[in-house]
Amino acid sequence: MFISEVAQKTNLSIHTLRYYEKEGLLRSIHRNPAGQRIYDASDLEWLAWIQRLKSTGMPLAEIKVFAALRQQGDCSLKERQDLLAKHAVSLKREIERLNQELAIVEYKVDAYAQKQLALE
Repeated sequence: MFISEVAQKTNLSIHTLRYYEKEGLLRSIHRNPAGQRIYDASDLEWLAWIQRLKSTGMPLAEIKVFAALRQQGDCSLKERQDLLAKHAVSLKREIERLNQELAIVEYKVDAYAQKQLALE
């Protein structure tokens, strides 16, 4: 499928898709005789994974490392596993931090509710 179709299916802009290619995240994109990029199902799956990594807050530099390891094939499984395990630890820390912040906000919401009840 063409870049415009991929952009539509992934909700990524054409500019972003070209940027990912330029940055080495999309190395397997083929071109037809007219020079147009042609994407296949595996490219869509990889784009979904890139989006997932980005949504978890993984920095682009780490996604590039992951992409390079992925290109190496199964010989890099351990390195990819280690990278994701390290990222999971970071995510858990961030979730814990956010849960603490949520508790503070919820405490304040409850305090305001109690104050309103007292005023009634």
